[in-house]
Amino acid sequence: MTFPIHRMRRLRSTPALRDLFQETKPHTSDFILPLFVDENLKTPQAVGSMPGVFRHTLNSLTHEAERAHSLGIPAVLLFGIPKTKDVLGSEAYRKTGMLQKAVRTLKKEVPSLAVITDVCACEYTSHGHCGILQKNDVANDPTLKLLQKIALSHAEAGADMVAPSDMMDGRVAAIREALDGNGFENTPVLSYAAKFSSSYYGPFRDAADSTPAFGDRKTYQMPAANAREALREIELDIEEGADAVMVKPALTALDVIAKAKEKFLLPLWAYHVSGEYSMVKAAEKMNWLQKDVAMAESLLAIKRAGADRIITYWAKEAAQFFKRG
Repeated sequence: MTFPIHRMRRLRSTPALRDLFQETKPHTSDFILPLFVDENLKTPQAVGSMPGVFRHTLNSLTHEAERAHSLGIPAVLLFGIPKTKDVLGSEAYRKTGMLQKAVRTLKKEVPSLAVITDVCACEYTSHGHCGILQKNDVANDPTLKLLQKIALSHAEAGADMVAPSDMMDGRVAAIREALDGNGFENTPVLSYAAKFSSSYYGPFRDAADSTPAFGDRKTYQMPAANAREALREIELDIEEGADAVMVKPALTALDVIAKAKEKFLLPLWAYHVSGEYSMVKAAEKMNWLQKDVAMAESLLAIKRAGADRIITYWAKEAAQFFKRG
């Protein structure tokens, strides 16, 4: 009988050996926690389509951020929900707005936590779209001026980094110009560079109260079929001055993450989005899979594809899971 010379199972035979030869090892510092703060609330409110996720008051947001940071999570990504909305999204840049208050509070109460802010108008417009409407579509260039105001208000509040998610052409350059022209040249821009139009954003829109009142976002978010276009979007944002770039959603764009990692030298992040989170929670409820294992496999796949950091609603659970190995 001929025996195999190369026995791949040798390195899998014990937990110690499996750990020793594990190629991809996520760390707690790899995970960024998205958080929602709602000006309308007096107590935290559970998001029905995202079990375990809440809209927060300022007080509960602080406690949640402190807990996350105590687990080793280095940063949070903030989204705000205002009391009032209008067609221009003017609450998005109010200096005393809820998100701006949240930034100031977190920088005071948890100073070593990095606070990143989502720069977009969809939570603040009465129509739910990501900018200024003209003829029932988002007008690109007028929206750039709005984004400049939003990003500047976040920087003035003390945000460590601003993250435009709108997908307007030229937004990174516009935001960079506004920040640099007002003394915030050291505030980095994390660009949602390759943001695909996706059904996996549905639960997020419940959480952020940002469902479009009509139509969809396909005129500004990317078609899911276009990987080369995604790389061009990333390249253009880098040329405009982005300090880091993001691919979203993560699991359905692992190929784009891998290609971007090979092509570009900037820090590359990925957003493990709400639908990717909620479908695991739903399957867990039906006893169809093991939640922790499914979570770990998803995050490992994103990390293995090349993401340097992962924005995920699993951040707290993942920090504890990967810490214990």
